[in-house]
Amino acid sequence: MTLWEELKARNLIAQVTDEDEIKDMVNEGKATFYIGFDPTADSLHVGHFMALCLMKRLQMAGNRPIALLGGGTGMIGDPSGRTDMRQMMTKETIQHNIECFKKQMERFIDFSDGKALMVNNADWLMGLNYVELLREVGPHFSVNRMLAAECYKQRMERGLSFLEFNYMIMQSYDFYMLFQKYGCNMQFGGDDQWSNMLGGTELIRRKLGKDAYAMTITLLLNSEGKKMGKTQSGAVWLDPNKTSPFDFYQYWRNVDDADVLNCMRLLTFLPLEQIDEMSHWEGSQLNKAKEILAYELTSLVHGEEEAKKAQDGARSLFSGGGDTENMPCTVLTDEDFDENDKADLISLLVKTGLEKTRSDARRSIQQGGVTAGNDKITDVYAALTKEQIGAEGIVIKKGKKKFHRVTL
Repeated sequence: MTLWEELKARNLIAQVTDEDEIKDMVNEGKATFYIGFDPTADSLHVGHFMALCLMKRLQMAGNRPIALLGGGTGMIGDPSGRTDMRQMMTKETIQHNIECFKKQMERFIDFSDGKALMVNNADWLMGLNYVELLREVGPHFSVNRMLAAECYKQRMERGLSFLEFNYMIMQSYDFYMLFQKYGCNMQFGGDDQWSNMLGGTELIRRKLGKDAYAMTITLLLNSEGKKMGKTQSGAVWLDPNKTSPFDFYQYWRNVDDADVLNCMRLLTFLPLEQIDEMSHWEGSQLNKAKEILAYELTSLVHGEEEAKKAQDGARSLFSGGGDTENMPCTVLTDEDFDENDKADLISLLVKTGLEKTRSDARRSIQQGGVTAGNDKITDVYAALTKEQIGAEGIVIKKGKKKFHRVTL
């Protein structure tokens, strides 16, 4: 199986231009390709995970990735897949987020000896002269075609700012600059980016002639990947300080049965033959498949040692084995207790991060979704004593999938 055939078998490819040329370049390790990452937070999340895994997979076959950090485009906002305008960030916040991204990307991609590049589009976007940009790039874009793009349609009803309207031009200009500066001949992006990506390909060919070799590919489920990054309690981050390795493991351990094999194909480096064999698994075997998925991905992001700890912690809850020492833990001090040595449960739910607010915590208790030790708690005034917590601590459970241990 060639690399291109494997990418398609793993459901990674949705749409392409010039498939025959793309296939040959990828298979022969001759592609220099980029994927963009706008620094909207101080950590990558699992919605970026598929892109990072794809970059790693292509690099292993000899292709050269360019991680494009959006220091320039991050100053405005991409309307794709959004129903509201992004909040403006300061230059300092954007730069801080970029530095955080760099450290995380280095876990996936080898940037040594020119094998990959990390580039910031602020290097060319921030110095642009507006009138010159209008003259150089503006004539190559049809406003009618831009307004017909799905990414703008979704925003038209609520209002699309002129600032956001420029995003397609800026992203297209990125590809044009990467093509000229680094020989970047290919771009990958989510299916919600297709119009923006085509804009870049067309800009290169119109300005540099039909012989200019630039191609686009979209990832089949990248928009789904962005949804993967969100849960009811917020984002699932790659930064262990924002989402612990245990919670990261639990997230994948608890994916829907119907999504397990698809996640394996998209995100793991397990052989397709091994994954296809699991398609016959049912019942308890599916739980085994989920364990394999969770372990592989946690190991990829946080290393094997943290993956093993997370697995042990999870098994202590679901299988009666393992060690609760590896579960996320919050140590309580005297300040967390009142004069009667009691800590109210609502405060503990917020302190441990199981709930964001006291209102959310109160609601979960009232709905019977909170357990302390082996006891379901329905009293919103419930509190835990130091004696109840004990020397070994106590596990607080919210819903079926979120656990946290508190100790003294």
